[in-house]
Order: sequence, then structure tokens, then C-alpha cells
Amino acid sequence: MSNFTDDPFSLDKLRSTLIRLEDTIIFALIERSQFAFNKGIYNPGALEFNGATGDRSFLEYFLWETEKVHAKVRRYTSPDEYAFTSPLPDPILPPLEYPKFLFPNDININGKIMEIYTRSIVPEICQDRDDANYGSSATRDIECLQALSRRIHYGKFIAESKFRSDPEEYARLARNNDREAINELLTNRTVEKKLLERLRRKALVYGQTLDQEQEGTNTHLRIPVQLVVDLYERWVIPLTKEVEVDYLIVRGLAYIKSE
Repeated sequence: MSNFTDDPFSLDKLRSTLIRLEDTIIFALIERSQFAFNKGIYNPGALEFNGATGDRSFLEYFLWETEKVHAKVRRYTSPDEYAFTSPLPDPILPPLEYPKFLFPNDININGKIMEIYTRSIVPEICQDRDDANYGSSATRDIECLQALSRRIHYGKFIAESKFRSDPEEYARLARNNDREAINELLTNRTVEKKLLERLRRKALVYGQTLDQEQEGTNTHLRIPVQLVVDLYERWVIPLTKEVEVDYLIVRGLAYIKSE
């Protein structure tokens, strides 16, 4: 959960959070890649776990149980946290007052994130076998999913910041439901290029086992560098933009109604 207590909404601070989340995601992927694919944990009914999972997969069951605990300590009252499962219990801790920044919305694409992660990401980073480390694999999966979800939904904060810089134009495009034009307006290709270059360097350094002294010469990388770059280019950036565009349409239409 984030600390929303000291003007966290400047673009510099928002970008700092996004850069920090890159580290979290890379390390989470490295940890997950240490275990086999263990395909059965993603398929409902594929494995028998004493009847505990019901009609859910083992990962879905474990994630639900984890989010129940997190919900009790008010994780999902934070404006940058989004649950994958429901229903969840009410917090046992008293509520916190967060600064108002985002326009109220119910945009949550965790279902899509889950599908992409289990079908397209895990098979790429893990060996296609079963090592029976189901609990360990699911634990790492949850860390990856939560980090990806937070990074992708954080696009709402970027979108709100950009909306405030040009509300009339975003409102005009929202009125026409021109998703392509909104996407073009908020895209900064120079920033995206620097992001991918930074990710490549990070994946190289973080993925090394450090059994060779010279940085960049280690051939025993724990996770392929290009895989991390491709993950962002194919999934994280497009999904973040999807969230941003969805948010800007909601925001723009509300702005028009308020005039």
C-alpha cells in the first residue's frame, strides 16, 4: 500500500513510483521463474486439494484467501490497490483519509491481467514441467499479479495528471468516444523508448547470478532480458493505456456534465 500523505501527485513522484514498480515486477518474475510452470494450479479441477478449492483453480483459491486477509487490514481502500477476487471482508482497521485526486470510477481490468499472466507470461518464464511446488509457485504468482495490477492501474494517476493539463481537449475527445485520438494524445514515445531501454539494463543487472565479475558478460541469466522488455512492450504498456483511455473517457464525460 502506498503512502499518500505528502503531495504524491506531481508527475515526478508519479513517475518515481512507476520506476520503483519496475524493480518490483522484475524481481517478482525472477522469483517465479525459479519454479516449474505447474500448469495444474491454473486449471479448475485439474488437481485435487482436499476439495478446498471448489470451482476455482488453486491459484484463484489461494489468491482469494490471501486477499481476504489483506482486505481486513484495508489494503483495498488504498486508491492504488485493486482486488482480483470477491467477495471480500470489511477492514478491521479504522479507515484512512486519502487526498482526493482521482475521479470516482470502477475501472478494474484484473480479469484481463490474470488471463494474460497465466496464459502468456508464466509459460514464457517457467520450464514446462511439474515440480509439485504448488504453494511456492502460487505465492510468487500472487506477488507478480499484485505488482502488475498496481503498475497497470497506476495509469489512472498519470491520466488524471494529463487531463488536468488539457481538460477541454480530453473532454472533446471523450464526447466523441475517440479512443484512438485519446491514446495518441497521452502517448509519449520518447518516454516509452527510455522506459524499455531502462528495463533492458535492469533485467540484465538484476538477472545475473554474479558469478562473473564484468557486468553484462554473464551468460547464466535467471530470466531472459528480452522477455522482460517484451512483457512491458506487449502487455504492460498497452494495458496501462487501456486503463488510461477508459479513465479519461469517464473523466471527460463527467467534466462535460459539470460545465
